[in-house]
Amino acid sequence: MSIAQEIAKIQSDLAPYSSKLIVVTKTRSIDELLSVHACGALDFGENRVQEMVEKQAKLPQNIRWHQIGHLQSNKVKYIAPFIHLIHSVDSFDLLKEINKQAAKNNRVIPCLLQMYIAQEESKFGLDKQEAIEILENPELANLSHIEIIGLMGMATFTNNTNQIQAEFKGLKAIFETFKSQQTGIASNRVHWKEISMGMSGDYLLAAQEGSTMVRVGSAIFGPRA
Repeated sequence: MSIAQEIAKIQSDLAPYSSKLIVVTKTRSIDELLSVHACGALDFGENRVQEMVEKQAKLPQNIRWHQIGHLQSNKVKYIAPFIHLIHSVDSFDLLKEINKQAAKNNRVIPCLLQMYIAQEESKFGLDKQEAIEILENPELANLSHIEIIGLMGMATFTNNTNQIQAEFKGLKAIFETFKSQQTGIASNRVHWKEISMGMSGDYLLAAQEGSTMVRVGSAIFGPRA
């Protein structure tokens, strides 16, 4: 199928659910990204800051850029002028740097806390208690240029659907607990809206389990070279 047909299929799959498609564009060419944009997709996700910055300068300015890979504090300044959403916040120090760079650009940058839900040591993320410590940190109220709007998680890379489903259910349960207990809301920097989970191999399962954003690349473009 063409890129347009793949996007149409995924959007059709997601239509019964409240889940938005984030097109993962890492390593993809400008021409491929223009093809995606021509289909009406505006949410693009990148793992590497340098690659995102280079593409952002060359592509239509109505694209909403999502940082979905691990983010180092010293790279925040490069994306702060334009980033739409940072999915991968895994420390309070990173939040402070995002706030600092957002202030320089007179912006409020939305963020998700990245939770560790996989059974893989290579993945980044917070456990539930670490997330609570960030959300209840008294300093959070002073970070007026960031907004925490939800959670992100990456399931284990496995063919075991039951395991993946259990990890998605676990993340959704944490989200619902935080939302019902209003964790962090006292700071006025936290608003529970989004759960970013699900990728090319499991996006439909993620949508069924309550994901509001799925991050899909190879299912649209085919395998990376």
